[in-house]
This record gives sequence, C-alpha cells and structure tokens, in this order.
Amino acid sequence: MSSQKRFALLRIAFGLVWGVDAYFKWQPAFLSGFAGQVTMMMSGQPTWIADWIQLWGNIVGPHAYVWGIVVALSETAIAIGLIFGLFTRTAIVGGSILAFIIWAVPEGFGGPYGPGSTDVGTGIIYVFVLTALWIGMSWKEYSIDAKLNRDIGADR
Repeated sequence: MSSQKRFALLRIAFGLVWGVDAYFKWQPAFLSGFAGQVTMMMSGQPTWIADWIQLWGNIVGPHAYVWGIVVALSETAIAIGLIFGLFTRTAIVGGSILAFIIWAVPEGFGGPYGPGSTDVGTGIIYVFVLTALWIGMSWKEYSIDAKLNRDIGADR
C-alpha cells in the first residue's frame, strides 16, 4: 500500500474522530454552556493565560449560543471534508486553526503547568495530525478531490 493511501486512511479515520467531536458539539449541554467551556480553564493559570482566556470569554459571552453553533458547524464541515476528501486542504487548514484555538483558549495552552500536570492538551495533537495529513497529501487517494482533479486533469 502506498504512503498516500495510508495517509488517506488516516485522514478518513481522523475525520470520524472529528465527526464524534461534532456530534458532542451539537448536544444541548454544550451549546447552552459554551461560555463556560471557554472560560473554565482560567483557574490556576498564570495571569497572562487567565487574561487571554478572559478576553475570549468577553468576546463569545454575549452571543455564546451562536458561537457554539459556529463551532459545531465548523467541526461538522471538517469531519465531512476529511471523511469524504472534499475540499480536503481547506478542511486541514480550517481544522488546524480551530484545533489551535481550542488548545489556546478552553484548554489554556494545555496548562496549568506545574505539580499535577499530566499532559499538554489534545488540541495541539490535532494540529500535528492535520499537519501530517497535509505533508502526506492525504487528498490524493480515496477522496472526492482526487476524483475531481482526475476528471479535469488538474491532479497536483
């Protein structure tokens, strides 16, 4: 099996993970508690991280339900893009941006760092997996993108 096929299979599997994430984002508990999700990591953080998280809390707070819908729609679009290989590069870039924001805000950059810390958060791992999908050109196999590119002779 070629490496592009392996990366394509990883893309599909990771798309299913995003699909599960999206399913949870559509749940009423997430949507109604979105503002709390954004600010819950403030406790125990250094001042500059707590201030950063509070800034985002102030941005999303007035329209938290709408922002929750935006996140749910984004994760759904990323999942569809990865699973079906549709606008795959856009899904990878968008997923990387969203995963980084999730890591930097509600995950508080993976902190607080100190006694009792156990990991750096999951959002940053998503960024690395998506970067691998980009490097492996995961859109070249098992994707609508590959089919469309072959049909128009623009395989790149």
